Amino acid sequence: MARTATRTAKPSLVERRSIDYIPDAERHGSLRSQFTLWFGANLQITAVVVGALAVVLGGDVFWSVIGLLIGQLLGGVVMALHGAQGPQLGLPQMISSRVQFGVYGAIIPLVLVCVMYVGFSAGGTVLAGQAIAELLNVGNTSAILIFAAIVILLAGLGYRTIHAMGRVASVVGTLAFLYLFASLLHGHAWATLAANRHFTPASFLLAVSLSASWQIAYGPYVADYSRYLPKSTSPLKTFFAVFSGTVVGAQVAMTFGVFAAALAGDRFAGHEVAFVVGLGATGAIAGVLYLTIALGKLTITTLNAYGSVMSVAAIITGIGQRREISGCTRIAFVILTVSVSSAIALAGQHAFLKAFSSFLLFLLIFFTPWSAINLVDYYCVTRERYDVPALFDANGRYGRWNGVGIAVYVLGVLVQLPFVATGFYTGPWVDRLGGVDISWIVGIVVPGALYYCATRFARSNVPEQMILPEAAGSIEAR
Repeated sequence: MARTATRTAKPSLVERRSIDYIPDAERHGSLRSQFTLWFGANLQITAVVVGALAVVLGGDVFWSVIGLLIGQLLGGVVMALHGAQGPQLGLPQMISSRVQFGVYGAIIPLVLVCVMYVGFSAGGTVLAGQAIAELLNVGNTSAILIFAAIVILLAGLGYRTIHAMGRVASVVGTLAFLYLFASLLHGHAWATLAANRHFTPASFLLAVSLSASWQIAYGPYVADYSRYLPKSTSPLKTFFAVFSGTVVGAQVAMTFGVFAAALAGDRFAGHEVAFVVGLGATGAIAGVLYLTIALGKLTITTLNAYGSVMSVAAIITGIGQRREISGCTRIAFVILTVSVSSAIALAGQHAFLKAFSSFLLFLLIFFTPWSAINLVDYYCVTRERYDVPALFDANGRYGRWNGVGIAVYVLGVLVQLPFVATGFYTGPWVDRLGGVDISWIVGIVVPGALYYCATRFARSNVPEQMILPEAAGSIEAR
């Protein structure tokens, strides 16, 4: 009777939960919201910039679009497999890393994830600030501070608000990009763009790497936004809802970036926001486009801020052996992370494009091994049989440190170094491969295979069935 009452009660606008398990009585939402969230989150100006990089850095139109699509599909599979874990575990994504790394050991990838959130948020804040500055006729610094305040408010409200934003962003983004494509291609034949092709392996694989890294970088927090779905939700349907939303949204935005860079050249690179809005001429349409750019960045930056709270909370609770954090602490973490990313945006707003490109590609080194280990463990080793209460107990089934998982992760990072080609670092084997960066492929295959081989015969920590907190002392099967 109590559970029924909980289900039928009007939910609060402010989220109560943090990193703790979501009980069945509080589950809600639909697969459609998974599609709209990730579709809307990808229909934004930063994805346009990433697509444009494929041309700005030497690619053609035809093979850049094909390469970006292949990268979307490959990276989207990794990303959506993480998303399918949410309804089954009822937990934020990175908590499950405690199975592979130990309760304390999971802090290693968690710290790196926090760096990722801050970096992505800073890059997006630069572009959002440009749009808000033009929309409200204020300086860039004021615009960035206004944007940060709105992000803090929305991330503080939490899960429901974020999904509502995704629905709005998907509708607004669709209408905006239909208009932008029509304006951009007016007077230009599709055949002319498609004829722009000069295939080189390096440029093609760069396009693949750009979009694959874009998708893989979502992996550490994608389950944060599916964990409230009912446990009965089909993992396969969850996978396809997330996969289709993120792949279609990102490919549309990146394809626009390819076309814009090819047609506009220097008028686009370094002036992305001004160029996009310039397609709407002046007046009301220009204002709507500025608003659309700001809304798109608001959606994804709120995702980053919310995800950062989950990661910081996972670190703090892992050390302190707690299951959750208070509402005030959650808000404090939101303010802290948004403040840091905004400070970086203010400091680096004039050198955005080159720095963001290098940052995006370099992220692959740290997150492809984590994704490979997490997915191999969940789907192939433990086969979804987790002891959820033990994830919060350093003296429990998963222990403080998992030497095997940590060692494979470190090897997974190191084995990529000879193949890395970024502004931060270039490996010694890159020239032998014609300048092609294949580190992300190595970073998925090698640690995934090593982890499977190292753990397939050591399954003493794997329960016979998934154990959930609601079981109240008994084992509850999924």
